[in-house]
Amino acid sequence: MKAFGGPEVMVWEDLHLGALPPGAVRVRVGASGINFAETRMRAGDYSGQELPFVMGMEVAGIVEEVGAQVAEFKPGDRVFGRVRGAHAEVVDCDPEHLMRLPDNLSLAQGAAIPVGFLTAWHALYTVGNMTAGERILVEAVGGSVGSAALALAKQAGCWTLGTASREDKLDRATAMGCDAVINYTRESVSERARALTDGAGMDIGLMTIGDATATELIDAMGMDGRVVMFGSTGGRDISFNLRIGILNIQLLSMSISTSPAFMARTMPAFRARALPMFASGELVPVVDTIMPMKELVRAHAMVDERSHFGKVILVNEL
Repeated sequence: MKAFGGPEVMVWEDLHLGALPPGAVRVRVGASGINFAETRMRAGDYSGQELPFVMGMEVAGIVEEVGAQVAEFKPGDRVFGRVRGAHAEVVDCDPEHLMRLPDNLSLAQGAAIPVGFLTAWHALYTVGNMTAGERILVEAVGGSVGSAALALAKQAGCWTLGTASREDKLDRATAMGCDAVINYTRESVSERARALTDGAGMDIGLMTIGDATATELIDAMGMDGRVVMFGSTGGRDISFNLRIGILNIQLLSMSISTSPAFMARTMPAFRARALPMFASGELVPVVDTIMPMKELVRAHAMVDERSHFGKVILVNEL
């Protein structure tokens, strides 16, 4: 990326990584997921993003080389994790962000996990303190994080309510086990949530859309409810009424890129608890479309249109 703009500003170029740093792992990229945040980076409205840069925030692939200080991985290992610059043939990764890919998962499935599932885990468990039996409201349930959050909440034994603006996404969420769904452009989320819970309201609300839905989500919360804000797909400014104090509602914000608790709590918990569930098939990555890496421009157009459910994955031939 040398300029900000639409999908057409992305260009392929030959770059050279140079010598591998002693604390890094060089991974041959088999697959890389696309996230809404990357469309904002491309457009130039992602805070702190400078030019030039290489697109891609997550990778699944084969370890090609390990630095002299790295002991936990070896060439040939199948791995996945968060890394910048993954829309490429090869990328250098921080081993602290890498995990071994379970044998039952393809590289494309592995690339669907790092950003969506880690963000959802951090939001629900580390920040939201989710426990079994709670009522969870998931905004944008068809997105990368939303679909992952739905899967995690259902696995934890929670009652789930998903929102979206498209009926096909709500149908997909229902097929995944979502207990109730709402098209937020047609119905009042707060009124429906109250009716569905006999007036109790929601225990955790995952907020990502922004001002267009914030008031309805907050009004859907119950006593001691926790609103976890993890995105701003519809704008960064929201307003709320201080009557939230009557219900003791907590407004919690997060970013896995900056939270000290992410590496201290989320990553160890994810390795210990989530990875075995992926290996057993109890958790399954949510993949919508797989296409060749060279079709990155078309893939970004799909994400901009928000017509997908789960992840759009780009793959290289290995």
